[in-house]
Amino acid sequence: MNNNRVCVIGIWHLGSVYSTVLADSGYQVTGVDFDAARIRALNIGVPPIFEPGLEDLLKKGLNSGKLDFTTDFAAAVKSAAFVMVSFDTPVDDNDDVDLSPVIKACEAAAPYLENETVLVISSQVPIGTCDSLRSLVKRINPGLIFDIAYVPENLRLGKAIDYFKKPDRIVIGADNMPTLDKVESLFSVIPSPKIRMSLKSAEMSKHALNAFMATSISFANEIANLCDETGADALDVARALKSDVRIGNGVPLLPGLAFAGGTLARDLKILGKIGREKQYETTLIDAVFLVNKRQNGLVKRKLGKIFGKIKGLNIGILGLTYKPGTSTLRRSASLEIINDLVQEGAIVHAYDPKADPEEVKKHKEFIFEKDAYDAARGMDALVIVTDWPEFKELDFNRIKKQMKHPVIIDAKNMLDSKSMIEKGFTYSGIGRGK
Repeated sequence: MNNNRVCVIGIWHLGSVYSTVLADSGYQVTGVDFDAARIRALNIGVPPIFEPGLEDLLKKGLNSGKLDFTTDFAAAVKSAAFVMVSFDTPVDDNDDVDLSPVIKACEAAAPYLENETVLVISSQVPIGTCDSLRSLVKRINPGLIFDIAYVPENLRLGKAIDYFKKPDRIVIGADNMPTLDKVESLFSVIPSPKIRMSLKSAEMSKHALNAFMATSISFANEIANLCDETGADALDVARALKSDVRIGNGVPLLPGLAFAGGTLARDLKILGKIGREKQYETTLIDAVFLVNKRQNGLVKRKLGKIFGKIKGLNIGILGLTYKPGTSTLRRSASLEIINDLVQEGAIVHAYDPKADPEEVKKHKEFIFEKDAYDAARGMDALVIVTDWPEFKELDFNRIKKQMKHPVIIDAKNMLDSKSMIEKGFTYSGIGRGK
């Protein structure tokens, strides 16, 4: 076994970042995935998803010989001291987690794992999953001497490489000291505090973190909606809250749309399920879901107040991706808002600077335009949904001349409301008292 050899299983967003950064840190890394087309692309330097800096790191790793990709699990796992499972765990339309890729990966790797290998799970999994995976591997390979650890990922689309290289801390979960020591040594190349705990505590810490973030977002949006009704400005309110040392700048308290992407909702669903199984009523978590579910309806409600109806309106949408800095449309707020508007009889034109063309092709409910100006031309209203920085730099005087009605719904509060009103727009942010 080579302590410098790392195998990363599951190469999409999480696995791409893990494999390229670990290779850049000096490890000999082999990435393995079931998708042959994805592996072929990776081996010629084409990442499976847009992420700032990822393509450069990928090519650097390939050129240095520190990084390679394969579909051959036996070759990938052989001699690896650490085998990392890094699938971006999918969720269905009800935010229920699908563990099948993680289970399939462990089944594929189990026969080839070597004694003393540590299986490191970084995919988001429900509490108790690591124990189940350990039992699964032992059934397939009964004589194997190995252990399992859980290191919850804490990446953010658009800033993933920076967050992996410079995290606030790394949580390491394992049920014995030697395994904790080995995994801490693996991550010693990353200069950050390491917090050690049991497997189940590490699994629960990920649920708790995402549930806290989701609660903060829903709380901020609830306050913002009340600000709209009373004339207060939720941005000022958030500034006051963040200045309190008991809260701080890191808590997501800015008003906006519902949280999307499935990540936060997945952990809320898991905690709610645990509550039902243990006959404990998760009142707060259930309320967070309710507030979030209705938040994206704000765009429709604001348009309804301005025009009296939605049917027959031509609406331009700026931003389709889940968030800026990524290309994926998976579970984005834009798609939910567009579907609501189309069901009410609106016609939607949309633009996004980085949206994956293949994903865009799957959606027939909107007309995709080549730039923001085409998305605004002839529209009754323009809605900013994803806060791409370039949207701030648009020529809004030109946009005003192109629109049928100069109405802007700024769901990200990106623009200066005073400036937009001075230009002649009917401007509405979220939580701005309008």
